[in-house]
Amino acid sequence: MRLLVLGGTRFVGRALVEDALARGWDVTTLNRGSVAAQDGVRALVADRHDPDAVVEALGASRWDVAVDTWSGAPRVATSTADTLRGRVGRYAYVSTISVYAWGTHVDEASPLVEGDPDAADGAYDAIKRGSERGVLRSFPDALLVRPGLILGPHEDIGRLPWWLTRIARGGDVVAPGRPERPLQYIDARDLAAWALDALADGRDGAYDAVSPSGHTTTAGLLAACLAATGSTANLVWIPEDDVLAAGAEPWTQLPIWVPEHGEWAGFMEGQPRRALSAGLRCRPVEETVADTWEWLRGRGPVAQRADRPVHGLPEELERALLASRVPAPG
Repeated sequence: MRLLVLGGTRFVGRALVEDALARGWDVTTLNRGSVAAQDGVRALVADRHDPDAVVEALGASRWDVAVDTWSGAPRVATSTADTLRGRVGRYAYVSTISVYAWGTHVDEASPLVEGDPDAADGAYDAIKRGSERGVLRSFPDALLVRPGLILGPHEDIGRLPWWLTRIARGGDVVAPGRPERPLQYIDARDLAAWALDALADGRDGAYDAVSPSGHTTTAGLLAACLAATGSTANLVWIPEDDVLAAGAEPWTQLPIWVPEHGEWAGFMEGQPRRALSAGLRCRPVEETVADTWEWLRGRGPVAQRADRPVHGLPEELERALLASRVPAPG
């Protein structure tokens, strides 16, 4: 199988390349060349903002399947798909469940946000939906892979890496909300394996590629972090109302976690039955966490991505939250 990965050096793209190589596929990547390609990969270099450079880099080559992981301006994904029309047998775009209208998501039939395929900028949900529409313009039978939260080795957002490094440091650690709060996510490696299987099987249309709700819980995730790091840190559970009242921001300052009520109600409660019935398998949280810690120890701190907010609880806010749980003297 001849595979073209548009991207291929960071997180999900890297996982796609590694999985394809393990299958014995012939892998080509197209990106700016800022990161060295993996061994066994044919690396094409072009700035995708320049359509002429993309055309020149692709040359006359053809591929059986292509996967695009683009998360920038929709017009770039649209232009690249148009360039590859007639030169690729099957096409997949790695999108996101953020394309569903906020607060309405249940499954693939849920309402979608608006998105302009020719837009040069926009909010994250709109640019991903615009990119979907641009890909469908050239490949009406494209596979739209819509993951939720993505974790695993090589994560460059800083969510699980922050929890691991904070817990490894020890001491009292803020544990937000209800311990049994269900979480929903996917390991990048499971996402890659399923997407390539789906392409090989000729699947098309949209799939929510994420674990069942409750695949693990907040307590399960943090316990896995304790076990992986060997830390003696003490988890201090703080009710979600107290967390929010202190001004702590869900998702970013307390990565992975969001409250169960208010505007976040229903979040992490999607029903990915379609992907599960199509073979999606999600590894245990303990494996994802342990492998991420092993990767972190081998490469050191993760550089902050310029296009994403800094994740993690500021120390002064952590101290305030922990102090709120200390019984008053006398």
